[in-house]
Parts: sequence; structure tokens; C-alpha cells
Amino acid sequence: MHTLHLSRRAALACSLAVLASAPVVAQEASYPSKPITIVVGYPPGGSTDLTGRVVATELGNRLGVPVVIENIGGAGGAIGAQKVASAAPDGYTLLVGASNEIAINKLVTKKVKYDIKDFTAIGLIASQPLVLVASTGSGVKNLAEFTQKVSKNPGKFSYGSSGVGTSLHLAGEMIKEQGKLFMTHIPYRGVAPLTNDLMGNNLEYGVFVLSSGLPHIKSGKVIALGTTEATRSAATPDIPAISESAQYKNVDIGVWFALMAPAHLPKPVFDKLKKALNEALQAPELRKKLESSGSTVSSPSVNIDKFLAAEVAKYKQIVEFAKIEE
Repeated sequence: MHTLHLSRRAALACSLAVLASAPVVAQEASYPSKPITIVVGYPPGGSTDLTGRVVATELGNRLGVPVVIENIGGAGGAIGAQKVASAAPDGYTLLVGASNEIAINKLVTKKVKYDIKDFTAIGLIASQPLVLVASTGSGVKNLAEFTQKVSKNPGKFSYGSSGVGTSLHLAGEMIKEQGKLFMTHIPYRGVAPLTNDLMGNNLEYGVFVLSSGLPHIKSGKVIALGTTEATRSAATPDIPAISESAQYKNVDIGVWFALMAPAHLPKPVFDKLKKALNEALQAPELRKKLESSGSTVSSPSVNIDKFLAAEVAKYKQIVEFAKIEE
């Protein structure tokens, strides 16, 4: 009788477990059944916001529910990223994030509490290079002249970025390391004041995201010295890649955008999001909008987890070289 009683109890426990899990399984199967929010960790108007809005439209078309953007600016994207890392892993709160908030911030400041392991990476969306520029008053027209002038005057010249620990800052430090150059980094509070000082000849050199720098390059207000990815950008085939110079052959850094979800996302939900993103990346309208902004749309075949691991290792090396810490 005792054995029979235990068997009944075991059967009852098993039945209750199945019943408890049934709503979760049903929710995953019916996903999505309500609007999805994509968090962008910056104010409207920037490259991450543009990427997020284009992706949101295409995902909504494929998933059959509204996909809305929530802009949560502050701390270099970290506040928005933290919200997603802390959200329920149900697929209704996602992040379109750039390299800064996903991979770099944690390396340069102890204030960031989340880690890359706190996310489920859905896929890489796009990337674009940064561009090293000179002011019109610097007296240099190309990378060779820049290298010669800075090398002969160690510590005399400065370059600016949009802030400490940003992709722009890390690109500048990578260029310094490869070129064995001694320059002072000047962090600005965003791109606008950096642009003003470059165009006003109050600063010799600077690093922009290509999409931000291109209008000023085309207008002749700053001089493009080279882009920072391994090959020339399709958007600017006339601007050489810095890596084309033997001295800088290992310069390869850009800003990229990825779709992320909280960690422990259920596989059925992940699979639906992954499929929708892969289809979205082939959409002509998405490709047109992102490519016109200077981005290269990612291939669905990219292994996002391996990509992120390699990027973190790269950034860690630069951060250690430059002794960056906030």
C-alpha cells in the first residue's frame, strides 16, 4: 500500500509539472501574440536608431505584430542595454545595439553591471567603418602625410572622438598602436562638438562613424585620411582603407549593429526571431536604406556568437594598450 501511495504521489507530481509547463509551451508556440518592443540605447536620429527602425519595420512585416522602437539614451547605450538584459526572456523586449553597449562598455567601466552573457544574440545586422579625418588647417592630405607629421612631432597633435571608450576612441588607439604614434586623445560629449572643433580648426584630427563624417567630407570641411575596416567601404570606394598601408595592415575596426534578446530565450522563440531577421536582411528596402547610410548588411551565415567573441577579444587588447578605464 505504501508503494502504491508513493506511485500515486509521483504520478500526481508529474501531472502537475506538465500542467504548469503547458501555458509556457503554449505561449512559445503562439509567439508573437502581442507587440514587440525594440530598445535603442540612444536618442532618435543616430546610426543605431536608424538601424533599429529599419529592422523593426521588416520584423513586423514578417512576424505579423507591431514592432515598436523605445529610445532610452544615456551612458553610451548602457541604460537601454541594461533594461533588455534585465527583461523577461519571452521575446517581447529586444535590443538593437551597437558594438559599444554590447561589447565595449563592460571593458572600460565598472559602472556597467551587465555582461555579454546576459544576452541571447539573435544575429548581426550590419556594420560600417569609422573614418580618420584631418582638419583643413592640419596641412595633411593623406595617411602618409599624417603619419610623417605626427611621427616627427610626438605629443604635439591631438585627435578627438565622441567619448572615452567609444568605438571611435578605440579606433584612434588602434591606429596609434599600429603606427607607433604618440598623440593625445580628446574625448568630446558626442559628435556635434567634435565636428565643430574640427571644422573650426581647433583640433587637428578626429575619428567619425563613416555615416556621420561623410557629409563633412563631401563638403570639403574635413579631409578623409582612411577608413578603418580591412577593405574599402562600398559606400566610399574613393577613400582608401587605412590597412592598405603596410604600417597599418592590421587596422580593422568598425561599428556594428546586432539584434539581441535577454539570456535564456526559449529556442522556439529564438528560431522565429532568427528566421524573421534572416529574411529581413534580404529585403531590398532594408538593404537600400542601410547601404545608403554607409553600412554593409550582414550575411545570415555569420555565426554571431563567434563574431562577438572575436570582437570582445580585439577590444580588450586595445583597451589594455591604451589603459582605458572610467
